[in-house]
Amino acid sequence: MSDPKQKTPAKKIVKRSPRVTPSESDRSMTTESTTRGGPEMTNAEAVESGVTSSQNIGKAGSAVKEGVVSSLKGINEIEAEIVSLVRNTVSNSLRATGTVAGEAIDISRDVIKGAIQATEEVGTGLILSTKSVAKGVIMGVSDVGGDVISVAGQTVRGAVKGAAEVGADVAMVARRAVDGVIEATKEVGGNAEEVAKVAVVGAIDAASLIGNTAVKAVKDMLVGVVEGVKEVAGTALPKSQRA
Repeated sequence: MSDPKQKTPAKKIVKRSPRVTPSESDRSMTTESTTRGGPEMTNAEAVESGVTSSQNIGKAGSAVKEGVVSSLKGINEIEAEIVSLVRNTVSNSLRATGTVAGEAIDISRDVIKGAIQATEEVGTGLILSTKSVAKGVIMGVSDVGGDVISVAGQTVRGAVKGAAEVGADVAMVARRAVDGVIEATKEVGGNAEEVAKVAVVGAIDAASLIGNTAVKAVKDMLVGVVEGVKEVAGTALPKSQRA
């Protein structure tokens, strides 16, 4: 039998640590990671990460910029080569014939046709090359004292007609051809306003043989070309200005 006088052992008292609320805990962890470099990402690290992303984006932009600049330089070189080729071909051909007046328009027509056939074989490049070809034609004719104004109109007509035949963007080709003849005329010291008027009229005339949609597209595209030249705007594009 057990001794009734024996005392039950006293219960062990365990002291519990004070309860910490989640907000206090979060603040404690943030403070510790900030001061001691814990596993959590600090504000400084987050900022640093953002800077790195910006730098990466900046590098991507720079890479694209450099690539575009290189490509554009290559395009400019190609255009210069086309201008030189066409100019020399036209001037040499006209010198060989000995009759500039009658042959200039025929040669310009053949040159445009040759350029279009070339782009058909390659499969692309008509819009890109049209300005250079048109510019080369005008400069070649000017080299031998030919009638730049009449050739400008014929060149643009040929370009628009050829564009329609191969299914290219007629309005864009017209714009490029007009830009080319105007730019060439300015460089050789010709009457740029008169050439612009003849070129625009030539483009619209050629487009009228294609259809009303082509005429509207060409007019809309060429309004910007003659902007600021009152004589051209009033003579060549009276309907498009009021429509």
